[in-house]
Amino acid sequence: MFCVIYRFVVHPGQEDAFVAAWAGLTDLIYTHRGSLGSRLHRAAGQSFIAYAQWPDRATWAQKTALPDEAETHSQAMRDSCETIETLHTLEVLDGGDLLRDRPHTP
Repeated sequence: MFCVIYRFVVHPGQEDAFVAAWAGLTDLIYTHRGSLGSRLHRAAGQSFIAYAQWPDRATWAQKTALPDEAETHSQAMRDSCETIETLHTLEVLDGGDLLRDRPHTP
């Protein structure tokens, strides 16, 4: 598995527009480019961090065409952000994925 961590600094008052655009674009990438989805987190101030998962680096690197509405979402994200940056690209280690979708029940 391959993961990417992104950081967005959003203009004050643009948080809802950013989140809506991020969700729309992320859904299209999941549907058309083979991602495993993403999570968006609010950090301090106007910073947001997204964690995206992919089956492998090659799938992430391919630039399969997206529907035209992707550009609308992309532009809305750019308009709502001061900065957009890729912080890390990461390979998950064998034996190093211990995330679960629910707590352990004894």
